[in-house]
Amino acid sequence: MGENLSNESFRATRFGNVRIRPFCTPAAIDRLDLDPGFAADAEHRSLIGGRGNLKLQAELPDANVVLAISNDKRIIGFAILAYPEPGERWADLGPQIMMEVKAIEVVRQRRSAGIAAGMLETMLGDPGCDDKIVYMVGYSWTWDLRGSGLTAAQYRRMLVNLFEPHGFKEYQTNEPNICLRPENLFLCRIGKNITRVIIDRFKWLRFGLSPWKWV
Repeated sequence: MGENLSNESFRATRFGNVRIRPFCTPAAIDRLDLDPGFAADAEHRSLIGGRGNLKLQAELPDANVVLAISNDKRIIGFAILAYPEPGERWADLGPQIMMEVKAIEVVRQRRSAGIAAGMLETMLGDPGCDDKIVYMVGYSWTWDLRGSGLTAAQYRRMLVNLFEPHGFKEYQTNEPNICLRPENLFLCRIGKNITRVIIDRFKWLRFGLSPWKWV
């Protein structure tokens, strides 16, 4: 989907107005600077790792890269919604059913100002999300515990508090990577247009079963 500036919004924060722009294209990302704070700490590397990787995400089919942009045209936050990779468990539910919030991150110096909530609200405001099961996997080894000053348990609770107001709930699963540590979590938002058949299949799939394929 092409960039649509009519969908962007502004969020008032203690750092000034922040522009929240969904469906950013690689060309739009090229016109902006990535805040150097994303690479400032050797102990915590951004999930994206650079503007080039952010552009690659924007090129994925139907992906939604949401950017938080400061007044000086710097990317100070990003959120990425995309389909799971082929071969991942969540792709087995069927094509274009599940989408992952692959990343949501705000540069350290601009956190605790509602920017992440603004990006998530904009992302989920796309009507297409009503036809999807949107999920987020929280791996504790990717969290910026040092920068946040939180324990893993506190960081986990912070993520739940961020996502719950937008219709996400925690679901149990035996997916091996999620089960590696007790702090890890699996949050999902089931769109209002998802059928009962898909919901029932999702229950099975969370535990690695696909009985609808056995016939």
